[in-house]
Amino acid sequence: MDLWNQKIKSTSRNMFIIKFSKIIIFLFFLPLTLMAGTTTDFLRSIGKIYSVVAVIVILFLGIVACLIMLERRISKLEKSKSNE
Repeated sequence: MDLWNQKIKSTSRNMFIIKFSKIIIFLFFLPLTLMAGTTTDFLRSIGKIYSVVAVIVILFLGIVACLIMLERRISKLEKSKSNE
């Protein structure tokens, strides 16, 4: 029975990773589609587009780092809970 629960947890974790990957890919390409407008031409002409891209990249990396740390903490809690 315990093996079955581990398989279910493993499967749900894999599904979470797949869904998370799809969301990350979508969010990564979303700014590229939004950059097709006239705002980007204006920002590019005054040289501020690099600042905007840098801020977006920093925010993205921060969110990913927070999610990774949260996943590690949850994994530790699950392991300690299963050991009790």
